[in-house]
Amino acid sequence: MAASPWSWTAASIHPEVVLACGLAAAGWAWAWRARGQRPGPGQAARFVGALAALLLALNGPLHDLSDGYLFSAHMVQHLVLTLVVPPLLLTGVPGWMLDALLRPCLDRRALRAVVETLTRPLPAFAAYAIALVGWHLPGPTGMALEIHGWHVVEHVVLLGASVLGWWPIASPSRLVPPLPYAGQLLYLFVFGMPMTVVAAMVTAAERSLYPFYEAAPRVSELTALADQRLGGVIMWVPSAIIPLTAFTIVFFRWAAAEVDETT
Repeated sequence: MAASPWSWTAASIHPEVVLACGLAAAGWAWAWRARGQRPGPGQAARFVGALAALLLALNGPLHDLSDGYLFSAHMVQHLVLTLVVPPLLLTGVPGWMLDALLRPCLDRRALRAVVETLTRPLPAFAAYAIALVGWHLPGPTGMALEIHGWHVVEHVVLLGASVLGWWPIASPSRLVPPLPYAGQLLYLFVFGMPMTVVAAMVTAAERSLYPFYEAAPRVSELTALADQRLGGVIMWVPSAIIPLTAFTIVFFRWAAAEVDETT
């Protein structure tokens, strides 16, 4: 009897993802120990939360459902990779640690130009938008679902582009800092637009856009089209809520900074 895609099995664990998260956690802990300091509980919680979210998105039932059965599960997975992991990761890594990783690149003129260009607001937003919209078009999505290697590339590109997209807001680096508070608020006004465009395309479609999911075994009462529309709604709502939450946090940080300057 075939294993249920709703349950955890040994086959649903991807060792390369577990290894990457383990190495990241070990490096983060070693850097703190070498510095002779301990992270604050909030920062530690954000870093561990980022790795936990990554592990849950790329292993177990969510990964199996998204890989072979449900478009809506695939969109939950992509939301985690684009809107949850990057801000938690950036705010969970201290500035001194990130700068130590960046300094070898910044010491070389050509690499410095690349890093400084990509982390500016317009290029960072463009990279995020192009990756998000491009990988949700029927052709690239179908290719990623049919060929595992391309699926890995899809996830790496989405995660990397989303880190760039969040950089102007959440970067802890002193060498490549975020925008000033006013700029962050303006940036967040447009940050949710790419996800909204994809959600609108998927939700408003009158036919199934992804043949892979249309032919997939049904593991729920949802038809392929209903599953696709559910996936669109799943993308639509968080794409508004998460930037709004970030906007609120930035606004109150700005207000607190203004109070500190006047006292």
